[in-house]
Amino acid sequence: MTPGTPTDSTTPIIEVRNLVKRFRRESGAVVHAIDDVSFTVGTGDFVVLLGPSGCGKTTLLRAIAGLETPDQGTIRIGGRTQYSSAERIAVPPERRNISMVFQSYALWPHMTAFDNVAYPLRSRRGRPGKREIAERVRAALELVGVGELERQYPGQLSGGQQQRIALARALVSNDELVLFDEPLSNVDAKVREQLRFELLSMQRKLGFSALFVTHDQTEAMELAHRIAVLDSGRIVQFGTPQEIYARPATRYVAKFIGAINESLGTVAVIEGNVATVDTDLGRVVGRTHGRTATVGERVAVMWRPERAVLTRDEPSTVNRWPGSVTASLFVGSHTEYVVTLADGDARLWSPRSDVVAPGSSAWVSVTEEDVLVLPVDDDAPAPVPDAVLETAS
Repeated sequence: MTPGTPTDSTTPIIEVRNLVKRFRRESGAVVHAIDDVSFTVGTGDFVVLLGPSGCGKTTLLRAIAGLETPDQGTIRIGGRTQYSSAERIAVPPERRNISMVFQSYALWPHMTAFDNVAYPLRSRRGRPGKREIAERVRAALELVGVGELERQYPGQLSGGQQQRIALARALVSNDELVLFDEPLSNVDAKVREQLRFELLSMQRKLGFSALFVTHDQTEAMELAHRIAVLDSGRIVQFGTPQEIYARPATRYVAKFIGAINESLGTVAVIEGNVATVDTDLGRVVGRTHGRTATVGERVAVMWRPERAVLTRDEPSTVNRWPGSVTASLFVGSHTEYVVTLADGDARLWSPRSDVVAPGSSAWVSVTEEDVLVLPVDDDAPAPVPDAVLETAS
């Protein structure tokens, strides 16, 4: 296959197959920054690559952009082969017809906001005329809410304004795919929250596909149609925010996405999808959600703070444990409690602030449907859906 040859009309906007990228440390050790990764992004989809520092998410994004050369695998964008180790294809970044928003804004300090946004149009082959460039640049600046700043230089703008200029520059070319490398991490929390909503609105309005890198779980949950959770260069789960939060595939994912409580134990009884686990809390009943579990297996029982109930009196729920409230913190929408149980401290969230006072005895209860039972040593990647081909709604 020659570079730039489309396959068929049902191909996803991004298709990555068996991608590998290795780096060699000064010590000689080899690090797999991307370890046999395969996934797809559908047309109009907003996919977030999520993981801690060093997990490989930025290297993966840069490989798709053409800024890193993988060691093996295949990358297709819009059905066109951009990289193939087998076919010795490596299309340079400027010919991939994608836009990118960087963490550092990457604005030219000697250019006005207008000229920064106009640069992609002026530098590509088949550049539009001056009038069309001016119309498109001003439309992009208005879209991101900084139309009045077109004559300003980056040094005269706030961080939030600079990021809006960078976003306008990425959108002005009308590319089908926009890549985002932690673009909101350098702006303050209030501006970051506002930009998230505006970015979602623009993506829905314009219909571009997005691949977005972040380490911020809240940001990923708010933005994504689907999230790819990475660990040590591998995708360990790929799914909707709701799936990943409520049904994490591994203990790693459960602990990385949101707050969660955990007790370790051994499976005592298995009845279909229900596991009874012996822990330091006593017997805990939870759900395996289709995962294979065996009697005697070492597992983690896990539950979210908002799924627990804190009461003064002993409840009738199967999973109930006595404890002592050691702290409470009112955060506006809810109150966060710390309760010392038999195996350590647990965190609970309640919509009320007057349930139990610190220093008081209390009971913690969780339904079996809200208790996850996950293998302690399960770090194998979860299967990634083979194709996300349909246009995201």
